[in-house]
Amino acid sequence: MSDTPKAFPPRIFSGIQPSGGLTLGNYLGALKRFVQAQDDGTETIYCMVDLHAITVWQDPAKLRHATRELAAGFIAAGIDPARSILFNQSQVPAHAELAWIFNCVARMGWLKRMTQFKDKAGKNAENASVGLFAYPALMAADILAYHATHVPVGEDQKQHLELTRDIAAKFNHDFGVEFFPIVEPVIEGAATRVMSLRDGTKKMSKSDPSDMSRINLTDDADAIAQKLRKARTDPEPLPDTLDALAERPEARNLVNIYAALADITPEDVIAQYAGQGFGTFKPALADLAVDKLAPINAEMSRLMQDVAEIDRILGDGAARANAIAQPILEQCYDIVGLIRAAR
Repeated sequence: MSDTPKAFPPRIFSGIQPSGGLTLGNYLGALKRFVQAQDDGTETIYCMVDLHAITVWQDPAKLRHATRELAAGFIAAGIDPARSILFNQSQVPAHAELAWIFNCVARMGWLKRMTQFKDKAGKNAENASVGLFAYPALMAADILAYHATHVPVGEDQKQHLELTRDIAAKFNHDFGVEFFPIVEPVIEGAATRVMSLRDGTKKMSKSDPSDMSRINLTDDADAIAQKLRKARTDPEPLPDTLDALAERPEARNLVNIYAALADITPEDVIAQYAGQGFGTFKPALADLAVDKLAPINAEMSRLMQDVAEIDRILGDGAARANAIAQPILEQCYDIVGLIRAAR
């Protein structure tokens, strides 16, 4: 290999599981940043990772609905299928095929250290699917099938991206090539990790039994406003420095949400609302959230009235994705020594 690292053209890839229900956390931590990346002019590839969803059992009809609803959420949030490639993972065979190569590159010890497997499998790890254990290799394939150079990720996904980097580095080392890029994480913004409205120490999650813990992108304006006005806080007013919120997780969460929705810094929010109580701040946050999210809700509802058009968009995106991924997969097969008939 050359002493000068190979330069790969910038390309962004990211995906979200269609496991049912987009939240404010998905919007601020992912979709909003996806739109910004698209508008920056870098090639962007966005995916509904339905193969990841089936690492735990899914009702087929609900999975189809969730995949289409997720696609509607991408589009309603501002992803333009003409400027970005938007598709569902299972329509591009290179993801699963490259994942097998990476299963043979990744080490058992690497996968055993993945904290998300431990969290999802819990005490019943012996009964978890092999797919749930091995899915970080599929995640690496999702990214590297496109020679993606940058991946927008939340804080909780950094470990998986590190594994992707390890797999790429080991493959390149084992075969004496500079074939796969060492991908860089993109972690930015005031609310990359949006917390529960009921407990500021826990991530906002669609799996939380309390619907009041989250804002769903399918919530109407009244529900959004009610949830934010009832969000858990403390009796103290907002301080005049951000550092003073270090031990006030619920307050810090709401400040971060406001900052992310308004495209300002948390320091700007504190400067604007210092000394004011939540009786003032929460209604202002509710109004802001409704202004930003209600149009997304309305557009999602409109799009879901024509699922055939959503399927057409996903099929078109899959064809464009396959045109990038298939040649990369074939080059990978050649490097590994797998015979392919001449075409």
